[in-house]
Amino acid sequence: MLEFSHKPVMPEECMEGLALKEGGIWYDGTVGGGGHSYEILKRTGPSGKLIATDLDDEAIAAATERLKEFDGRFEIYKSNYKDFSIVFDRAGVEEIDGALLDFGVSSHQLDDCDRGFTYRNADAPLDMRMNTSAYLTAEIVLNTYSEADLTRILKTYGEETFAKQIARNVVKYRENKPLKTSGEFAEIIRNSIPAKFRYGAPCERKSFQAIRIEVNGELDGLYELVLSLTKRLKKGGRIAILTFHSLEDRIVKEAFRQLEKPCTCPGNFPVCVCGKKPEIKIITRKPITASEEELEYNSRSKCAKLRIAERI
Repeated sequence: MLEFSHKPVMPEECMEGLALKEGGIWYDGTVGGGGHSYEILKRTGPSGKLIATDLDDEAIAAATERLKEFDGRFEIYKSNYKDFSIVFDRAGVEEIDGALLDFGVSSHQLDDCDRGFTYRNADAPLDMRMNTSAYLTAEIVLNTYSEADLTRILKTYGEETFAKQIARNVVKYRENKPLKTSGEFAEIIRNSIPAKFRYGAPCERKSFQAIRIEVNGELDGLYELVLSLTKRLKKGGRIAILTFHSLEDRIVKEAFRQLEKPCTCPGNFPVCVCGKKPEIKIITRKPITASEEELEYNSRSKCAKLRIAERI
């Protein structure tokens, strides 16, 4: 098993975006290796408290070890960030001073060949679960989903131009034997894409991403999550969200717009009857992206976009 390793993306930008102060209660919805959480605790000490969640047992163990110097100031729960309200109830917390969500897959998950997240390890099992105790795996998706469903997933979550061809060839392949390894799936992808389109970024990346999103239900309830978590911020509290996929970013952008939107009455109404007022101020009209310096040492920050909003 690999030692857990993960470089947090845009750490300084995230901390500045949260407008950290001494004390308060802060939430890190995807603790990973504890990189962002460490900075939150360091910059809010000695009385700042942190609640964190993650589904990955290895991430929780690594973060607990990394944060041990702040013992007594943090609690980590094995939970999906979408279930934050249950975690808050367990922690006895009503409102928080700030929240950070990082939707990226950790470097450790990508590099660990036993997890099957990447096409670079041909012998890796088709797993892709962030929560290793969950039922659904990439192997189940690829061997049991219909051609139509596979096409939809590859096209929607991977924005793959050749989704139909890949799905058709997956179904054809499994008629003889089930797919078992990342290498088998990667080969099907390569054989499904015309040679002239196999340039630039690895052609397998989008399809692997799409299956991973399906396995972990990453986009399910995301819009509602942003709305409800933002409403748990104290006045002046901020939420910072890192996305790595255009669909994620679009959902966050629309949720922020909805929260900032004032009156929803039809334009021909003489006076407002809905009573709706803006709930947030959007800090980032355009998302923040990684600096050139960070891109040099952390290539996985390339697709990252950071959006920030403040409760009013």
